[in-house]
Amino acid sequence: MVISFIGFFAALILLIIFTMRGVNIIIAALVSSAILALTSGLPLEKALTVNYMDGFTGYFASWFLVYLLGAVFGKVMEETKAADAIAEWIKIKVGANRAVFAVVTACALMTYGGVSIAIVAFSVYPIAVSLFKAANLPHRFIPGAIVFGSISFSMTSPGSPEVQNLIPMEFFNTQPTAGGLIGVIIAVFIMILGGFWLKSMVSKAVKDGEFFNLPNSETGGAALAETAATVEMKKDEKLPNILIAILPLVVVVIVLNIVSKFLSPTGAALVALFLGVIVGLVLMNKYTRKYGMIFGKGSENAIIATANICGVVGFGAVAKESQAFTYIVDSLVGMPGMAYAGLAAAVTIIAGVTGSASGGLGIALPILAPLYNAQGLDPGAMHRISSLASGGLDSLPHNGYVVTTIRVVSNETHKRAYKPIFILSVVVPMIALVLAVLLYTIFY
Repeated sequence: MVISFIGFFAALILLIIFTMRGVNIIIAALVSSAILALTSGLPLEKALTVNYMDGFTGYFASWFLVYLLGAVFGKVMEETKAADAIAEWIKIKVGANRAVFAVVTACALMTYGGVSIAIVAFSVYPIAVSLFKAANLPHRFIPGAIVFGSISFSMTSPGSPEVQNLIPMEFFNTQPTAGGLIGVIIAVFIMILGGFWLKSMVSKAVKDGEFFNLPNSETGGAALAETAATVEMKKDEKLPNILIAILPLVVVVIVLNIVSKFLSPTGAALVALFLGVIVGLVLMNKYTRKYGMIFGKGSENAIIATANICGVVGFGAVAKESQAFTYIVDSLVGMPGMAYAGLAAAVTIIAGVTGSASGGLGIALPILAPLYNAQGLDPGAMHRISSLASGGLDSLPHNGYVVTTIRVVSNETHKRAYKPIFILSVVVPMIALVLAVLLYTIFY
């Protein structure tokens, strides 16, 4: 048992170190899984070819179509210039001097409107560069602003069409709005606390003499310079009216929350996203003819984003077979008189191990939901706590979306950009989760 615990945490730490050093997340997860298997007494061949691959392919099979339509929807919003119109409207209303708030708001609108989390960063980043450059704010905070706006509160809020809010529906027989007023209060709490914290971090950096500077050539400065130049060239382009640009997002949210009463979470999400794609193409057809780009690049983005998440989900599937994992889960489930706290802690830890909110839910809830349902707890409270708990430790450095946003989209490094992300998407959501558990324990 002692060796299993040592191997469990050593493999997780190694996965984080590999990720922060820029090693491909799938390779890092495979190597870490092998170490975990060897130290836990698991047959290496079975751990990699059965446990790891079952976790990888199982997640892919369950959610790829949702990610695919979400990615295509994201490309529709990008190529029809709807994303630019939304960002420009926010920029005008808020002002370039509030660039951070504008980026967070743009990400939140798109996430809550159904654009897949994995795709939001690609859509918002060019606009973020323009806003941060105009306000002369440090580039290294762009990933933090994007991550905060797209995952810290918008993906776990009641009514959100993101998979992190859909997965619990299957296990607790609930709706996307489950959790009621407390869920809304917690979302607002995260938004306010994180917003103040992000503003203070940026202000301190500026006061210390930091300014807008693209990363050096070793981290992709040339590509960034090209992106910034492209943004400048787009300034004079005609954009869709803001009401038309935002309508596809509204359609996705409304349709999801209606159709979910009659279809499975996956089916409801597919219908909502499909209608969002159709509405976007019909209303903004004159702004683009790049249909090949929309479907081709959207599919490519979906495969990359899903594969990155599947990699760490596979690691989590191997971890699930270890003695250390079993002991930890049994201890949390057996916490006397603190059922909601036990559920929150278990989901949080599993999401942290897998480095994925959705992957953590996919592994945790099949194990935990039957146990907690049998205790007669409120399904809505369990849904919201599970969703909130998935969005805490999942954002450790090996999280697939964090890796993609920092290195692929922003061409930054973990050393420069990860600290704000840790505060905004780990510390703040964990504080909010404790508050949520207290409120649901008192009132439900």
